[in-house]
Amino acid sequence: QVQLVESGGGLVQAGGSLRLSCAASGLPFSIYAVGWFRQAPGKEREFVSAIGWSGGSRYEDSVKGRFAVSRDNAKKTVYLQMNSLKPEDTAVYYCAAGQRLTLRALDYTYWGQGTQVTVSS
Repeated sequence: QVQLVESGGGLVQAGGSLRLSCAASGLPFSIYAVGWFRQAPGKEREFVSAIGWSGGSRYEDSVKGRFAVSRDNAKKTVYLQMNSLKPEDTAVYYCAAGQRLTLRALDYTYWGQGTQVTVSS
């Protein structure tokens, strides 16, 4: 079966960095787009970033210039490098796989379980 497993979350001070990983199995990973979404307590899940099968990427405005998404198809893994973290970046981060690069959560078919990112001020 398809599995997406996120890792790399944790507690970091404002201004710090984290790198999230999303490891996939059970699907032809190289032809799938992978998106990153986050959900803070009491808020809707929101788009953060996504990378297409060819490497094209998209970012939510508040993370542009701070976050960078990349993929290693040989390892079936997508990474989200998060720099200059802010307290408002605190959320559970989810990766998701879908057949095209979009900003909409409903377009993604497979989801991971999420990893907590907490940024202290």
